[in-house]
Amino acid sequence: MIQPRSIGAGRKGGPPIAYVNARLLDPASAMDSLGGVIVADGVIADIGPQLARAAALGARGIEAVDCQCACLAPGLVDMRVQLREPGEEHKETMASAGAAAAAGGITTMICLPNTRPVLDDAALVESVMRRARETACVHIRPYAAVTKGLAGREMTEMGLLAEAGAVGFTDATHAVADSVVMRRALAYSKAFNRPIIQHPEEPSLAQGGVMNEGEIAMRLGLTGIPIVAEVIMVERDLRLVELTGGRCHIAHLSTAAAVDAVRRAKARGINVTADTAPQYFALNELAVGDYRTFAKVSPPLRSEEDRQAVVDGLKDGTIDAIASDHAPHDQDSKRLPFAQAAFGMIGLETLLAVTLELVHNRRLSLMQAVAKLTSGPAAILGLPAGTLAKNAAADLVLFDPERPWRIAEKKFRSKSKNSPFDGRPVQGRALKTLVDGAVVFTLEE
Repeated sequence: MIQPRSIGAGRKGGPPIAYVNARLLDPASAMDSLGGVIVADGVIADIGPQLARAAALGARGIEAVDCQCACLAPGLVDMRVQLREPGEEHKETMASAGAAAAAGGITTMICLPNTRPVLDDAALVESVMRRARETACVHIRPYAAVTKGLAGREMTEMGLLAEAGAVGFTDATHAVADSVVMRRALAYSKAFNRPIIQHPEEPSLAQGGVMNEGEIAMRLGLTGIPIVAEVIMVERDLRLVELTGGRCHIAHLSTAAAVDAVRRAKARGINVTADTAPQYFALNELAVGDYRTFAKVSPPLRSEEDRQAVVDGLKDGTIDAIASDHAPHDQDSKRLPFAQAAFGMIGLETLLAVTLELVHNRRLSLMQAVAKLTSGPAAILGLPAGTLAKNAAADLVLFDPERPWRIAEKKFRSKSKNSPFDGRPVQGRALKTLVDGAVVFTLEE
């Protein structure tokens, strides 16, 4: 059940409340122990193993909630979300995306600037932040565009955009293809301590492509997007980071070659970070099946070898974060022949469960998986989130990593339903989500 953000003990101005008998998971401090958290005035007032039981709290007049050994972790930080508001509210709104995020244990979302109008002006960034505070039950922070209108030519006023609240700069689903523009962007952004987030796809090589280039694309008669389109862009940007001393973040890595390029760059001390999305470690190009448009994403689903390489990159730390890459579309955009259908899938409500598959398959530890969803993205963007530290905002998720359920698109809170994971059995689910101490979601039995 989604609840208004103003409801709940422990919120700002409300009485304190303790969440006890919980497995505390905090990658930022390497905490993994049975304990509890006291939430008061919207922040974490106390935390630790001394709060594992409710008995001692009664004398202090603090209400206690027994978590029954479920995991209590920082709220998830999703660093790549397309909100569609303003401009395409029929696909998604801040309110609907916020409800979906809360149901998935996400307490902070970073939205891409490819709205209508594009977030390339300080007033628009401020407007989005104000609208988010008014309508969404979770935190929403915006990226701003690198170039005006996402056209790839004229740079935006990065200083003004950073002052307005932009946490980074990206041209969203478009690569900054012009090397001179990218060089300048990396150099300028350094002054504002904001990363440039790149969609790693060389556009001339990817032009006209609709799925991964290879045998399956040939059999289906579809134009492919070659692996080299990703790795060429990644290698170029790594060289430009080395040249400028700027900071680049590579979004949704999908190929073995690109993962290896980032791994080697990190070994050389280059200031680069990277993320991927669940579809790139949980699915491969076979999911396209018989022209299944819900599996049409950008970058495309790749080979099984590439999928395994992405998992290896998560395991060894080459890939720092996992983002939902939430891209909602209406049926008119997806119920089309494969070549004409829009790229993208939704992912807010499935982010946690699909990521936990890596834990159940013994590819990541639970602490590693939680780090990719919390402290990892928070550190990349310099956000005061993703931690259970005392006096930090009480943005929390209580989840059961073993709870079985089946993903069902008809139950999604998102306005759009375009998920290739529909019908997939998974383990792990958010039971309760708190934002600034207020309970914004409770799972209904």
